Amino acid sequence: MAEGITLAEQGVIGKGFLEGLLSSMNITAQVNVREIDEETVELSVNATPPTELGVLVGPRGTTLQALQEVTRTVVQSKSPGRTDRILVDVAQYRERRVAALGRFANQVAQEVVESGEERALEPMSAADRKAIHDALSGLDSVVTRSEGEEPRRFVVVSPA
Repeated sequence: MAEGITLAEQGVIGKGFLEGLLSSMNITAQVNVREIDEETVELSVNATPPTELGVLVGPRGTTLQALQEVTRTVVQSKSPGRTDRILVDVAQYRERRVAALGRFANQVAQEVVESGEERALEPMSAADRKAIHDALSGLDSVVTRSEGEEPRRFVVVSPA
């Protein structure tokens, strides 16, 4: 827990910010707060149907990433000490993205094993790189590493 403000209070501040943003954008959605662990709170934005939420995700989740950073900044501005980890998700985008990256990573791993040659993937965000590393960590046939400098950092998949 951060000093001076509880994780639950951080969730309330983040929720209030997101609800105000949604209202100003004329988007009808619910914001739910869930404590994932002792240092992480997730704010999830959902609507039925979720069609109008795409504007909050953006291409490859870039708008969602920015929304998370702005939300974190708002919470930090209201906290006398440091804040904990604040995640924002919209219409289960992150869960779907991790699943899609896992399928992609396994396909790449199969190609690497068959060809015997390593493969460098396109540059991606830290969260996407982590999803690739996590998806392939249980395989004995390949190893992964990150290379390059932000924002052009990428994953390399190599035969073990």
